[in-house]
Amino acid sequence: MRTRTLLLIVCCIAALVYRGNALARVGDEGANGARHIAELTNSDRAARGLPALRWDGSLAAAAQAHAERMAAEGYLSHRYPGEAEVGARAARAGAHFREIAENIATGYSDSQVEQEWMHSAPHRRNILDPDLNAIGVAVVARGNMLYVAEDFADASEALSPQQVEHRVGGLLRQQGVEPSVARSAAALTCSSRAYPPGARLVMRFDTGDLSQLPTQISAQIHRGDYRKASVAACPDGKQGNFTTYKVAIVLY
Repeated sequence: MRTRTLLLIVCCIAALVYRGNALARVGDEGANGARHIAELTNSDRAARGLPALRWDGSLAAAAQAHAERMAAEGYLSHRYPGEAEVGARAARAGAHFREIAENIATGYSDSQVEQEWMHSAPHRRNILDPDLNAIGVAVVARGNMLYVAEDFADASEALSPQQVEHRVGGLLRQQGVEPSVARSAAALTCSSRAYPPGARLVMRFDTGDLSQLPTQISAQIHRGDYRKASVAACPDGKQGNFTTYKVAIVLY
């Protein structure tokens, strides 16, 4: 049986427009401004009982490249001609994620930018999304204007095949199935529908979340009296720019 988890990409597409005619002093720039915006974002989340977002250097690198492009172009866009979309930019910078989101803005101070985002429904939705856990921010100054990119993610781990197999094996043990059969049995089923000798059930699935088995897999295990399993991480499990793992399980 093959199951696939659904992946969601969230990207706000409305650009922030500065309201008012008075010019405010340019706030902290560069790394200090970026960290300050991240702190303000977490403060807004904490005020609503949401966990803090952890700083992610790969997301920050992706945000930096895009903020520099915004400042060079002189107008706001989530994607300029010849530029990849936010998911591809983040993945290229080394981020691993199940979900990706982005806010962009121009403003005269980092505090003003955060306030404007919180007064804009789609931007506020990204800031207060309970399913996101990581953030990277970049601030680039052009004249007296700041160009800001804020990338969020539901970040996932980058695991080796051995780590994937160990993680899935632990999940099987929680359901009373011992992953004691050599991985070679499951590895043979990664690209074949054939059953290894003695196998009672073969299952393959893609997932970005190894904290639990997919619901359909757990249901299959509960319906049968299985005692042993072979587990293998299959190649080519990556889905687009999202970090996913392709797994084969053979039950005995």
